[in-house]
Amino acid sequence: MVTVRKGLPPALRWKGAQLYWEAFGAKLGRVLGPEDRALVFFDRVIRGDHCVIALDSSGVLLGLAGFKTVEGSFAGGTWADLRAVYGPFGGLWRGAALWALSREVDNDRFLMDGLCVTAPSRGQGVGTALMQAICDEALVRGYASVRLDVVVSNVRARQLYEREGFVATRTQRLGLLRHLFGFAATVTMVRMLRP
Repeated sequence: MVTVRKGLPPALRWKGAQLYWEAFGAKLGRVLGPEDRALVFFDRVIRGDHCVIALDSSGVLLGLAGFKTVEGSFAGGTWADLRAVYGPFGGLWRGAALWALSREVDNDRFLMDGLCVTAPSRGQGVGTALMQAICDEALVRGYASVRLDVVVSNVRARQLYEREGFVATRTQRLGLLRHLFGFAATVTMVRMLRP
């Protein structure tokens, strides 16, 4: 039995950081690694009020989906957070790289900021349930659509998003940043929730 709810309780914060790093470490590892520092960073910056989570019947975290609003994002942080974890120089170059990768908030569409599911829970409907919760949250906030960006090579995630009604609207190439992040492009996908 899976329960989906809004918000990540403080007691699950570290598990949330671990799950987020497990899902996105390959993409962010060169910038936010090594792993021990990345986990400290995510534990520091995660906004529990900017996500939905899936729990099993005993309260174990199975997955989460973050979102971004004008108030902040699930796993964004600030330059000060980067400096605190990586030092002045490390925080500076990491902040510049992350800023160049993604700094926008979409005022017209609700922006999903990462979806991750534990390996044993994949293929059991947890990702689908989290996506539905994100769509529900978008409607509550008055949005007519949800937007996400996915790495071009992440075929499994793209297939899930397509099954859930998301349509690719553009491809964004990273240019020289591809060497730093380890992927060449992202695909923007949008799901209309109402006309």
